[in-house]
Amino acid sequence: MDAPVSGHGVALSAIHPSDVGRVAAFLHRELNPRVAAADWVRGMQPSWMAGAPNHGYMLTVDSEVVGANLAFYSTRCVDGRPESFCNLGALCCLDSYRTHALRLVRAVLAQRGMTFTDLSPSGNVVAMDRRLGFRDLDTRVSLVPNLPWAPVPGVRVTSDVQAIERLVPEQQRELFEDHRHAPAVQHVLLREGAQSCYVIVRRDRRKGLPLFLSLLHISNATLYARRSRLLHSHLLHRTGAPLALVEHRISRLRPPGALWRGGGRPKLYRSSSVEQRHVDDLYSELTQIAW
Repeated sequence: MDAPVSGHGVALSAIHPSDVGRVAAFLHRELNPRVAAADWVRGMQPSWMAGAPNHGYMLTVDSEVVGANLAFYSTRCVDGRPESFCNLGALCCLDSYRTHALRLVRAVLAQRGMTFTDLSPSGNVVAMDRRLGFRDLDTRVSLVPNLPWAPVPGVRVTSDVQAIERLVPEQQRELFEDHRHAPAVQHVLLREGAQSCYVIVRRDRRKGLPLFLSLLHISNATLYARRSRLLHSHLLHRTGAPLALVEHRISRLRPPGALWRGGGRPKLYRSSSVEQRHVDDLYSELTQIAW
């Protein structure tokens, strides 16, 4: 759907590289002023998205952007086969054009042969996704305190990117390289003897308070569970954030020392070929846009 499709004077078209700047300015102005236009630009163009069909879809009236739905594409290995993923990112329309929002989402979903995820839906988007055939992911979550903890001999925790580059397990190297410059995340490597646990973390807000971290990826659930206090102590000293949110589908084991466990914010997916256990938070808006 490269050529603009008009409806009552509102044109629908794919977001191409030449459109990224004006879409970024629109999202900064209308969706989240805390995210600078330059950060939207950077976030919309991750290194792993080279060759993607578009950056989502936009609505324009007389060439002025009045709505946009970002999309983040990746090819992942699922049970030994390549699988195409599309993560639906920020969705925003001016109030006068909100009735056209569904056109944006349907344009993204009209692309065949993909598994779709929506990992940061807001407001009425959750109900709309469900009507469009999306299923809920298991977002049960633990709230884990980041408390100071004494070092343990033989256990190392580092956020030094060059050290992680040398030490990250080979099967995690592609993930690391693809996300090493992702603007919304930080990287941590936990090592004990020959075992390693590679962790990807983003800063998060709840009720407007930037007091939280979300663990988006944990490569070694057993080592994380055994040495989580050291990891969370490192995160406290590294970021100053007192609390971490750890989804059970990411940790695969309930983190020890949790203050609270319950349901998390909705996340959804739609696929005819991928099961829930193959869906994670990587290669998505969560790694690219810090809000």
